[in-house]
Amino acid sequence: MTAPLSKHLSNVDTLVLYGEGFSSRLLLGTSRYPSPQILEHAVTQSNPAMITVSLRRQGSSTEQAHSGFWDLLKKMAVPVLPNTAGCHSPQEAITTAQMAREVFETNWIKLELIGDDYTLQPDTLRLVQTAEILIKDGFKVLPYCTEDLIVCQRLVDVGCQAVMPWAAPIGTGQGPLNPYAMKLLRERLNVPLLVDAGLGLPSHACTVMEWGFDGVLLNTAVALADDPIAMAKAFALAVDAGRSAFLSGAMKAQQSAQASTPLVGTPFWHQS
Repeated sequence: MTAPLSKHLSNVDTLVLYGEGFSSRLLLGTSRYPSPQILEHAVTQSNPAMITVSLRRQGSSTEQAHSGFWDLLKKMAVPVLPNTAGCHSPQEAITTAQMAREVFETNWIKLELIGDDYTLQPDTLRLVQTAEILIKDGFKVLPYCTEDLIVCQRLVDVGCQAVMPWAAPIGTGQGPLNPYAMKLLRERLNVPLLVDAGLGLPSHACTVMEWGFDGVLLNTAVALADDPIAMAKAFALAVDAGRSAFLSGAMKAQQSAQASTPLVGTPFWHQS
């Protein structure tokens, strides 16, 4: 099910996760699109590193629909990142991950362990333990978590080679609500950080990339746009622009105006 990674490799600023390289720093979800065709075109326009798929959400009561979705995944030829969306207990998440490994033939897993149904906030008290179990079972775990520094550090301590903090509650599109905490994460952690959840505009994606984050994962902001295909492309461009700005080194903000117009050729008036 997983496409060859050589298609996604680049010699320029490659995103490396668990030792594997990806030229794109955008990951894209596959739910809530108006149609499978629009999803396919959005993926084509944005060329994401991975597409996320929920095993249970994509399960179907009809063999025809089930087969159609698998065929679409194969046609898009983008590496699949299964997730444990909707799981509320460690055992439920572990079982779902193990089933996904068999179905999608990949050790990659986006770990979601929900602690609150209203905000869909991760269960940070049991997330670290669950991630550790999956890592020992051979999974490449990308954990969905909050911007809490201690939780993210503990995830790294148990073997997560990348962490996926939210910018805001999932599906809200509010953009980064806690810039201080997110910038602190970037300063303190030496693993790839992918912003997962809460981004609503391409400018949000550009901003977190300018802060030094390594990538973003999107779903609702693209799927529910009036034109998901154009929005997918806009986000891909924004991610690239933000990454380029970070690598370029932005000027420091100044407290007062600084002249930027050259003085060459400016008349000099002498007052007697």
